[in-house]
Amino acid sequence: MAEQIKINSTEDAITDFLESVLWADIERELKAWKEGFQIELESIVDDAAEKNPSTASVLMHLGDLNGRQKAIDYVLQLPSVLLTIVREQNKDR
Repeated sequence: MAEQIKINSTEDAITDFLESVLWADIERELKAWKEGFQIELESIVDDAAEKNPSTASVLMHLGDLNGRQKAIDYVLQLPSVLLTIVREQNKDR
């Protein structure tokens, strides 16, 4: 039996948060992290040429960076997802 997601925030609270300076700061920081991960990703080929790592090591590094970027994307979408859930729950009432 799947447990229903419970959101304690109101639609207005989530909307206010999305429009807040705090969220803008968080979003900017997360995007900077993602940009850093992309720079690291782009350097893998040059690093591999110099250091000659194993194929497994390169693939693990690629997977790690991909996972980090996806995690950032997920966190950036969380407030919007919560807002959608709250709106759906309000429609059902």
